[in-house]
Amino acid sequence: KNKGSDDLAVRKVYVVLPDEKAEKQRLLHIIDESGEDYLYPATNFFLVELPQKIERSLRLTVSVAA
Repeated sequence: KNKGSDDLAVRKVYVVLPDEKAEKQRLLHIIDESGEDYLYPATNFFLVELPQKIERSLRLTVSVAA
């Protein structure tokens, strides 16, 4: 769900940054469409575990785009 946030696209894979404090508040630290990282309600997302090779590739893509 994007719940009115123009910086999130529905059905898109986003990078979640580690943030224990945010997780305790049921928030996820996400790099959104603006390329910036913000906190969003965890209920807006489905978490998926990807094979390490794919995850590494996606992280490299995000790093290069930033």
